[in-house]
Amino acid sequence: MADVAKLCDELLSLTILEAKELNDLLEEKGIKAAAAVAVAGPAGGGDAGGAAAEEKDEFDVILAAAGDKKINVIKEVRAITGLGLKEAKDLVEGAPKAVKEGAPKAEAEELKKKLEDAGATVELK
Repeated sequence: MADVAKLCDELLSLTILEAKELNDLLEEKGIKAAAAVAVAGPAGGGDAGGAAAEEKDEFDVILAAAGDKKINVIKEVRAITGLGLKEAKDLVEGAPKAVKEGAPKAEAEELKKKLEDAGATVELK
């Protein structure tokens, strides 16, 4: 049997491209390796890490400030999150807070536009 510690060190030293190749090979064999690639991804070289940051596909929509139209922002937060009035009001008054986490880029941009139209200051992270 292979030395597990050695195998672990080799996996952690993979670059993003090498991890992607490994993922493709494992999928050809019928093994889903998405979690392994996610773990190995950040351990890649400095240049590869910058490329991964540019390809970010999930964003957190952060309400930075409610602005002057707090009631409109509360209404929009309720529509987005499905929270009750008190919970949405607490979220808006407690800014900066995440309104939605792990949203796809298109959805995050849409939510940001809706909240900004309501009068809020919004950040995508």
